[in-house]
Amino acid sequence: MSFPWSGPAGNGLSARTLSLHSPAIQGLSAAAMGALLLASAGKHFRDPGFYRDVVPEYLCRRDPEPGADQSAGANHPLAILSRDEWIAVSGLLELAAAVGILLPPTRKLTATALTAMFTAFLAGHVDALVKAYGPQGTPRRRKIHSIRLPLQAPLILWAWNLRKPVQRAPQLGGGV
Repeated sequence: MSFPWSGPAGNGLSARTLSLHSPAIQGLSAAAMGALLLASAGKHFRDPGFYRDVVPEYLCRRDPEPGADQSAGANHPLAILSRDEWIAVSGLLELAAAVGILLPPTRKLTATALTAMFTAFLAGHVDALVKAYGPQGTPRRRKIHSIRLPLQAPLILWAWNLRKPVQRAPQLGGGV
């Protein structure tokens, strides 16, 4: 998508096309994504409870109590971390992505990884929404998770869009 743009008269700038994939717009978009990820990563450590509901139970390792029967309550094969460990790991991943998305040489790889991460997070958001509307759900949780789930779609599309290489906007009118 592009938008025609011309600078103020008499400044020597020729008419240009401002593209969503221009270096300036893509850099600004990457900086905004980086800031969002940095804020989110910080919240993982300041307020981990905010993320507890979106870590599905089947991902959470249950360590048996000392002296308890080891076969009771077997873990799901994907349950390799505790809920708190998943929250911390995802916070660290978001911190790394906040840096990676800002660097043009790593932007495409980071944006691809973010697209996958945000897509994977859908499972947790769906699980949280189902639980919010279940017998133990509360009106507050229903509202929160009804908002959080659809917010994943723009994040996925935004990350995917940052994968595209920066394109120089063509000069119109033969100007240099």
